[in-house]
Amino acid sequence: MAAFRRGCARWQQVRFLGARAPGRTFAGTHHYDLVVIGGGSGGLACSREAAQLGQKVAVLDHVQPSARGTAWGLGGTCVNVGCIPKKLMHQAALLGVAMDDAGKFGWSIPGPVSHDWSTLAQAVQNYVKSLNWGHRVQLQDRKVKYFNTRGSLLDRHTVRGLDAKGTEMTLTARNIVIATGGRPRYPTHVPGAREFGITSDDLFWLKESPGKTLVVGASYVGLECAGLLAGIGLDASVMVRSVALRGFDQQMAQLVTGHMEARGTRFHWGCVPTSVEKLPSGLLQVKWTEVRSDLERVEREDTFSSVLWAIGRVPETTGLNLPQVGVQLHPDTGKIVVATDERTTVSNVYAIGDVAEGRPELTPTAVKAGKLLARRLAGQSNQLMDYHSVPTTVFTPLEYGCVGLSEESAESRYGKDNIEVYHAFYKPLEFTIAERDASHCYVKVVCDRAGVQRVLGLHFTGPSAGEVIQGFAVSVRCGLTYAQLRDTVGIHPTCAEELTKIHITKRSGLDATVTGC
Repeated sequence: MAAFRRGCARWQQVRFLGARAPGRTFAGTHHYDLVVIGGGSGGLACSREAAQLGQKVAVLDHVQPSARGTAWGLGGTCVNVGCIPKKLMHQAALLGVAMDDAGKFGWSIPGPVSHDWSTLAQAVQNYVKSLNWGHRVQLQDRKVKYFNTRGSLLDRHTVRGLDAKGTEMTLTARNIVIATGGRPRYPTHVPGAREFGITSDDLFWLKESPGKTLVVGASYVGLECAGLLAGIGLDASVMVRSVALRGFDQQMAQLVTGHMEARGTRFHWGCVPTSVEKLPSGLLQVKWTEVRSDLERVEREDTFSSVLWAIGRVPETTGLNLPQVGVQLHPDTGKIVVATDERTTVSNVYAIGDVAEGRPELTPTAVKAGKLLARRLAGQSNQLMDYHSVPTTVFTPLEYGCVGLSEESAESRYGKDNIEVYHAFYKPLEFTIAERDASHCYVKVVCDRAGVQRVLGLHFTGPSAGEVIQGFAVSVRCGLTYAQLRDTVGIHPTCAEELTKIHITKRSGLDATVTGC
């Protein structure tokens, strides 16, 4: 009788959770309820969530070494060669600025200050390796089976795994999730680019300092890498074909690059690289064309210790056998075409994160989408991922955070006469005694001019931009209006409070410089 009661209790628990008992899917006709191909942030989040809800789950993840030979452990781009090491090295650069300020605040720092790359790199790499181990432990704790193999699809329910030794295995699953992310792009028209260049896949794992570095590309990855290198005292240049931070608010982008130039980063605007050659000295000779106009082009060259390509990313779909099983790829981007529920053109195959067409290439969106997908597949929820008003921050020397529409996007969608832009140039209190240039510290709120003036976009350059925007992002998603923003009591003295005091419109033409405290 006691056993019967325990069995009833277990049945009630499973029925309440709405989850299938592990290994009981389709009367055992499939090995797993869910197989995830890709062990990055999105794939791991999806697999752990599914397992917690009673699904039998497997994860296949294999890192193909970069062109330079760099490889890493479980966790994907963010953990190994993206957000985490980038932010830690950004912090190192900020500490350098803080030491420059220290004397004016009464600190006495004896002797010349210098930075040691190997110390920083080793500390960052050790921390990343601890995260790799932590992810493996979490999978084990959730009873998710992890295979260090490269996965591909044989059919809509069958996954082929191939490990580094060439050993092959086959898994079957009711549902399959593709979460393979993307990798940095190399130019195909520049001789020596792949042979002698590096990317963000390599930078954070270098044992020796990259030295004088040319960063080709002004995406947020390119600017962040150049900014942190300059911040620790290296000679850093950025080559820009057209505009910086494409897709972001361009006024804010100009403030970001303006601050970087003022702090010593060189920018080569309107330039296109033509070749990279390794000299007998070991230095890299880079040749490029500066396009001044349709009729004027100037050929230039310089030598660098490192050339870092930051010209975009390509989705990791090669070798997955997706078209052969009916999964449609976008003809221009090569990414997987998905519906609003992350479903591909094969009904039981899904894609999340950077590999999916039209999705923000951001870790938190992949994580959130993965968790929500797992809940839907387990019958726990019908909630879809909302990709609107996703906040983000560019961790350049002067950080830039935003949520919602850029001014350009708002004009395009609503019309220039139908939006109101409030703005202010402010000076962080921390900059005053240090006598730092604050001319690029700026806040902008883009509003729908009609009715209650709903906030369409909010933009901030300044210290700790990510911390500032994260809080305001909640209110923007809740339908924040300009009146509500102005009615909010600010925390004094902070940079964030400038957003609650903002009152001058661009339309007015008045000086938007904040005076007083």
